Amino acid sequence: MAPRCWRWWPWSAWPRTRLPPSESTQSRSRAPVGLNGSAGRPASAKYRSFRQQFSTQEQTPQICVVGSGPAGFYTAQHLLKHHPRAHVDIYEKQLVPFGLVRFGVAPDHPEVKNVINTFTQTAHSDRCAFHGNVVVGRDVTVQELRDAYHAVVLSYGAEDHRGLEIPGEELPGVLSARAFVGWYNGLPENRKLAPDLSCDTAVVLGQGNVALDVARILLTPPEYLEKTDITAAALGALRQSQVKTVWIVGRRGPLQVAFTIKELREMIQLPGTRPILDPADFLGLQDRIKGEGPWPGPPAHQGGDGLEVPRPRKRLMELLLRAAMEKPGVAEAARRASASRAWGLRFFRSPQQVLPSPDGRRAAGIRLAVTRLEGVGEAARAVPTGDVEDLPCGLVLSSIGYKSCPIDPSVPFDPKLGVIPNVEGRVVDVPGLYCSGWVKRGPTGVITTTMTDSFATGHILLQDLIAGLLPSGPRPGYAAIKALLGSRGVWPVSFSDWEKLDAEEVSRGQGAGKPREKLLDPQEMLWLLGH
Repeated sequence: MAPRCWRWWPWSAWPRTRLPPSESTQSRSRAPVGLNGSAGRPASAKYRSFRQQFSTQEQTPQICVVGSGPAGFYTAQHLLKHHPRAHVDIYEKQLVPFGLVRFGVAPDHPEVKNVINTFTQTAHSDRCAFHGNVVVGRDVTVQELRDAYHAVVLSYGAEDHRGLEIPGEELPGVLSARAFVGWYNGLPENRKLAPDLSCDTAVVLGQGNVALDVARILLTPPEYLEKTDITAAALGALRQSQVKTVWIVGRRGPLQVAFTIKELREMIQLPGTRPILDPADFLGLQDRIKGEGPWPGPPAHQGGDGLEVPRPRKRLMELLLRAAMEKPGVAEAARRASASRAWGLRFFRSPQQVLPSPDGRRAAGIRLAVTRLEGVGEAARAVPTGDVEDLPCGLVLSSIGYKSCPIDPSVPFDPKLGVIPNVEGRVVDVPGLYCSGWVKRGPTGVITTTMTDSFATGHILLQDLIAGLLPSGPRPGYAAIKALLGSRGVWPVSFSDWEKLDAEEVSRGQGAGKPREKLLDPQEMLWLLGH
């Protein structure tokens, strides 16, 4: 293990501070709110004082951020905004920036991608530089970054998925939702995925927003995707898809679903499809969601006493109840009757085994354990009742969560929680090393949650800078890392390089009326850049 600097500083010397209330307010909306600069605005007097303190210092802090998704860019944005001389270098393993905004947000949600405009403004700052095609932990170590910079922030997100850990998950026809999303969104590592869509029925395991995203993409009429930035290969495969029914399966009940009302409404209104919702799953729910306030638990048959439900959850449940229990109007009934595709929610079912085809060569179904809930509220646990049921299907998409991975042996990592151990963004026992986003708190929340979280880490770092807890004296920053990368045959990609690739993608998309046709092959990208 590489030696760690500054080990003599006691952990107790690091101040524990909170972000000002105006910058710690979280929005639960999925679309980025207030990204024009109004959301997350700091308490002005406090930050004027912040900047005045920095203005009396001669040092130019060299700060490194690892990861160019929302966590990385929001951290950089905060540091540049609140320190007048800080220089921030953003390292990214992909050749292109923006992380899950580019590779995770569904192609039919272009409005969510507007945050890229804000990140581009940050990248255009003369105190910010983007270095793509650099794999930290392989091309350069975290220790080497720490030696070159005053502070390092790890914001590299969740690069893997949680496994099902059941028999048969290795069979062809079983994919992670993460890989499927990466396939239709142009993530280079997933470009050759080639999912087999020749089956009639698909099962999505999990009931979060990603689960609804993949179900919606599977069932959306291809003509509705033609003008999005979905990859040409994915669009072609979806045109040939034989999938007619998608089941979205959850271990718990309606009150514990993780998707939001926007995604549910899109599913209910999806052209050419009809919902399959069992009214029995919702019995007694109407009486339990009356009123607003603290939520002590779900209905009794779902694992609690069920008194009051928070307003967002109440609105979601009301929409589910209407879809499941109310008789549709004439127009809606006619629309559903003519639908050639369907989707359904299955509750209180936990995957037990992927069932093979008779020849054992691919998935042909999934065995589900019937569950009931123990405990109350969102903490209620699903426990098996002993009953099982088999659900025939030819495609299984696992959407039970993303997970982060260790980046470097010198960085502590909690494999159980899938996070870097930290206190308010300070990496435990490694002064000068910070983290933000999913690798800090786990893969939860929406883009604005990550914005608030990243601003908080930036705030803590600047507090430590003021307190003299970061190395004094100049640091070489990128000059030292550039020399290392050059000696190792690594070609970093700059933000201006990205803008050349961006222009090429936009140009390729124009002929098909698309906003862009994404480049998928890293070697082609390097060739286009003359490397």
